[in-house]
Amino acid sequence: MLSKDSLQFLDDLKANNNRDWFITNKKRYEVFKKDYHQLVSDFLDEIKPLDASLEMLEIKHCTFRINRDIRFSKDKSPYKSHIGVWLSSGTKGNNRAGYYVHIEKGASFIAGGFYAPESDDLKKVRKEIAFFHEDLEAILRNKTFRKEFDTFARTEKSCLKNPPRGYDKEHPAIELLKLKSFEVLQKFDITEITQKDFVTKMTKKLIILKPLNEFMNRALTADD
Repeated sequence: MLSKDSLQFLDDLKANNNRDWFITNKKRYEVFKKDYHQLVSDFLDEIKPLDASLEMLEIKHCTFRINRDIRFSKDKSPYKSHIGVWLSSGTKGNNRAGYYVHIEKGASFIAGGFYAPESDDLKKVRKEIAFFHEDLEAILRNKTFRKEFDTFARTEKSCLKNPPRGYDKEHPAIELLKLKSFEVLQKFDITEITQKDFVTKMTKKLIILKPLNEFMNRALTADD
């Protein structure tokens, strides 16, 4: 759980997203950062026994810097006013599927899968789907999975209009093969974060995504 003070810090930062305000409130930020890291630690304690692939994770692997990368953004606000928790076996240069917790007023959600893979990784995932789509379809049909997460998010950016190059439009899994991103999500209200059972409750939901992550990671690590 996060404290109400930490949530208030995020609200105040969003309303005063500039360096002068941040420096003036540096002590508040340090308290917030400690709270953020404790939240990540709690998630790791809950999920590691359920997913052995995460055993080597430390807090530093799962957090994000508060500074925004504004080099190519029209929005020049220097700081993030949300929290992200990323739980994945991936390392630098080796992307993997994983579990994600996003905390932002009016836009909080949990998610999992493989978000917007690079070209080489996308090819690997599509190859796995082409040959073993029944495995993925079984995961997506699971009643518990469908109840909590429904199916892959589909937007104009995450899905091709036509079959990808090299794949027949009559392939039985063509709609899955058209995807360029493979994530599912469930929204929640930010007020839930201050509840004592928040981490336990969300971990029980996230671990439902383990078979999906394993399918994606199998594709990324399979020998050609």
